[in-house]
Amino acid sequence: MQQALNPKPKYTKRQLLKMEIKKHKHLYILMAPYAILFFTFTVIPVFMSLGISFSYYNLLETPRFIGLDNYLKLLLYDDEFIIAIKNTLILAVVTGPVSYMMAFVFAWLINELRPKVRAFMTLIFYAPSISGNAYLMWLIIFSGDIHGYANAFLIRYGFIDNPILWLKDPDYIMMVIIIVQLWLSLGVSFLSFIAGLQSVDKTLYEAGAIDGIRNRWQELWYITLPSMKPQLLFGAVMQITTSLAIAEVSMQLVGFPSVQYAGHTIVTHLIDYGSTRFDLGYASAIATILFLIMMSANLFVRSFLRKLGD
Repeated sequence: MQQALNPKPKYTKRQLLKMEIKKHKHLYILMAPYAILFFTFTVIPVFMSLGISFSYYNLLETPRFIGLDNYLKLLLYDDEFIIAIKNTLILAVVTGPVSYMMAFVFAWLINELRPKVRAFMTLIFYAPSISGNAYLMWLIIFSGDIHGYANAFLIRYGFIDNPILWLKDPDYIMMVIIIVQLWLSLGVSFLSFIAGLQSVDKTLYEAGAIDGIRNRWQELWYITLPSMKPQLLFGAVMQITTSLAIAEVSMQLVGFPSVQYAGHTIVTHLIDYGSTRFDLGYASAIATILFLIMMSANLFVRSFLRKLGD
């Protein structure tokens, strides 16, 4: 009777939202610095780049709206961009999945070691991704004279008679970039996988043994992988982003631009127009297409990983 006389008040969605924000205001206060920085330096620049991509803008003049001209030129008349797309997709298809699998396999194996040995091996695998002089070693290895380690080894054992110009010959440039990129791209994903493997609840393995799991492969598929989906997703996103944004490796090893554009990628094409020619409208169009490719690849991988272990 009392409830009938005093019915529960109905709130609108806006009122409920305000009440929820007020209830958890301390959490929003803690999130505010990151949210402000992310919005200021990531979200706003993305939308600005999208708007600039429909204009001609060279930093000296006011942006002039030209519609889809940048995109039409990019997709129909820019031969170097087509080469860049082909090279980028080759690098992404090869280095992305391979480095992802290598990072997980190495993390899985190293996770079985004793804590001190595991920490040392983790440092060894992560060091290349933060090394400032990583390219110097590879420049020595793939030097085009007889003193380069690769040429010296092949000549000594009779595989070749004359030195190979690894970094100048278009037939070898892509292979060299793939090798170096695979070596460099293990770091972040490897760390996330190590963290994921460490966080798996050990009691799940005991429960799995009772339920009929009999070997390590079944443990991996039915327990380990489903338990570390967040780390697998993070690693996949990082690998996709890294493999589609390859530029520094190409520029440091084979020059900018590379011989016959053999090492040209979408990002080096963007750098060419954005930092060298200062055609920011055209560079923004390149960045927009790269962004769409990355988003599509990430959505595909997310949908695939959601089904893992189901």
